[in-house]
Amino acid sequence: MARPITAADRRKVRELHAAGKSRNEIARTLKRSPSTVSKIAANLAPPLSFDRAEQVEAATRVRTADLAARRAALALGLQDDAERLRAQLFTACTVGEFAGREGEWHTADLDRPRFADQRAIIASVQTAVGTSLRLAPAEGGDDAGQVRSMLGALGEALTQAANDDQAHDDGGDAGG
Repeated sequence: MARPITAADRRKVRELHAAGKSRNEIARTLKRSPSTVSKIAANLAPPLSFDRAEQVEAATRVRTADLAARRAALALGLQDDAERLRAQLFTACTVGEFAGREGEWHTADLDRPRFADQRAIIASVQTAVGTSLRLAPAEGGDDAGQVRSMLGALGEALTQAANDDQAHDDGGDAGG
C-alpha cells in the first residue's frame, strides 16, 4: 500500500519548489515518486508548476550557439588543412617503396609528388573544402534561391551592358 501524503510532505514540496528544486530532485529528497510530487504540487493552493520551458529554451539557445561556434572553428581548421595539403602539390618530396627481388627499401627525391599522389592530395583538398563549406556555408550561398537570384541579376546586367554596347555601335558615337 502506498504511503499516505502528509502535511509535512506538502510543506516540504512547497519549500523545495521555492528553492528552485526540480520535481525529480524533490522526489529524491522526499523518497517519493516524481508523479506523487506532481500530484502534491497540483493540489496545493495555489498549484505549483514544474514547467521549465524558459530555462530549457535558454539552455537550448546557448547549446545551439556553442555548437555553431564549434562548427565555424572546425570549418576554419579544415580550410587551413586544405591549404596545407594543396601546398604539397608542387613541393619537393622523398618517396620510398620496397622494390627488387629481395624487397629492398628504395627512396627517391622528386621535385614534386607523383601523379597518383597529387591526385590523392587534390581529392583530400576537395574533401576538406567541401566539408568546411557544409559546416559553415560561404556568405550569400546559404540558399540556392539567393544564388539563382544573384546569377539572374548578373545575367540581366550583362545583357543590358551588351545591348548598350550594341546600341552605341549601331547608331551612336563613332569615336569610341
